[in-house]
Amino acid sequence: MQEDRKPAVLLIYTGGTIGMIENPETGALESFNFEHLMNHVPELKRFNCHIATYQFTPPIDSSDMEPSLWAKLVHIINDNYERFDGFVILHGTDTMAYTASALSFMLENLSKPVVLTGSQLPIGALRTDGKENLITAIEIAAAKHPDGSPVVPEVTIFFENCLLRGNRTTKSNAEGFKAFNTFNYPVLAHAGIHINYAYDHILKPDPSRPLKPHFLFDTNVIILSLFPGIQEAIIDSVLHVPGLKAIVMRTFGSGNAPQKEWLVKKLKEATDRGLVIVNISQCLSGSVEMGRYETGIHLLEAGVISGYDSTVESAVTKLMFLLGHGLSPEEVRKQMNRCFAGEFTESIR
Repeated sequence: MQEDRKPAVLLIYTGGTIGMIENPETGALESFNFEHLMNHVPELKRFNCHIATYQFTPPIDSSDMEPSLWAKLVHIINDNYERFDGFVILHGTDTMAYTASALSFMLENLSKPVVLTGSQLPIGALRTDGKENLITAIEIAAAKHPDGSPVVPEVTIFFENCLLRGNRTTKSNAEGFKAFNTFNYPVLAHAGIHINYAYDHILKPDPSRPLKPHFLFDTNVIILSLFPGIQEAIIDSVLHVPGLKAIVMRTFGSGNAPQKEWLVKKLKEATDRGLVIVNISQCLSGSVEMGRYETGIHLLEAGVISGYDSTVESAVTKLMFLLGHGLSPEEVRKQMNRCFAGEFTESIR
C-alpha cells in the first residue's frame, strides 16, 4: 500500500437504531439502504478517504446478535483485510459490548482499527447522536501516524465523544447519549475540537504478524449472579445444567460469596467434574481479589478462578472462544489467566 494514497474504510452495517429513519406517512422506524449512505449523511463526502459499505440483509436487532454473526463479521473483515485501512461496524447498542469483546479474541494479531459505533436516536432524527458517532468513528478508523501505521490498531467502541477499548466496555445507560463506560480502563481518545489520543493506553501489536481469524465458539456458558438468600436448589440446578462447561459467577465486592458450607462443597464438586467457574465482581469498578477475605479464599480452594477486573461481557465471550477450540478445562483455566487483548489489568494478576 502506498503511503500517499487516500485511506480506505469499510463501513459494515449490522443493524440497530443508527440505521433507522422515520417513515413520514406511518411514523414507524424503518432501516434504510446504506448504499445511499452519502445521501443521508452528506458530510461523509468531505472525508479525504474512500468509504465502502457492506450491509447485513436483513438488518439484525442487536438482541438477536449471536456467535454465528460474530463469525460473519470476522469473515467480512478477514476477506477485506488487505483492501482497507480500517473498519467501522454499525451495531445496536444492547449487545455491542459483547460483540466488541468477542471480536477482540477472534481477530488474533489484529493490526488495524475495528471501531464499533451506533446511536441512541435514529440517524433520521433531528437530535440524533448517530451522525457525529459515525463521522468520528470513520475518522478514527482512517487515522494514521506520520509513518503510515494506524493510530488505534485494536477493537474499540466509539460513543458520545469517547473511544473505549471494546473488551473493557459495558453499556451503562439505556437513555443517555453516553451509553458506554470502561470502568476499569482509561478512555483511549476524547473527541472535541480535536481528537486527543491516549497513546500510552492503546495496544501496540506487531504488524509483521498476519491476521489470524477465528470462527469457533462453544456457547455452553452461563452467568450466575449470587444474591442474599440464594437457595441451594437453585445453585444445584445451575451446576447440573446438561452440557454446561463454564460459569461466570458474579460475586459480591472483591469476589466474595456467602459462607455456606454447602455452596463451597457444590462448587468444589463442579470444578472437580471439569466445570470452569470464573469469579467476576458485581461491582462495575474494581477487581476480584480472592485472597483478600476468607470467603474468597474458600472459593479458590473450591477451584474457582479469578476474572480479575474483566467485564462480564469479556469473560463470557472469552470462555466461549476458548471452549470453541476444544481445550480441556485445565487449559481453559490457564488461558483465562492469560491476557489476550488487554481485557484485564495484568498488574493485578
